[in-house]
Amino acid sequence: MDTRLNNSEIIKKILTDFAETYPLSGECRLKILFDDRQKSYMVLHIGWHGNKYIHNAMIHIEIIDGKIWIQNDHTEEGIATDLIESGIPKEQIVLGFRHPKIRQYTEFAAA
Repeated sequence: MDTRLNNSEIIKKILTDFAETYPLSGECRLKILFDDRQKSYMVLHIGWHGNKYIHNAMIHIEIIDGKIWIQNDHTEEGIATDLIESGIPKEQIVLGFRHPKIRQYTEFAAA
């Protein structure tokens, strides 16, 4: 079984579920972007909140060398929690938004 394919399907489900339940305000929307060829997955927050234009990558995840790299995470609980609850071991998750020198002190993979 190809674990990377399985991981990409898990990531897609988590991001889709997140986007479907996230409370939006103003004239904002969430846009889900999946690129299986480059193994890159995002949730964008786009639109107007009052007079302020919002264009933010709420979540950005990539699969690099068989590991799941969380490049950006603006969720309250942390998307890593959802990955772990879906059966992905911490050793396969890299917190890419953390400095490389700090990653070794987390519960997750360093790289």
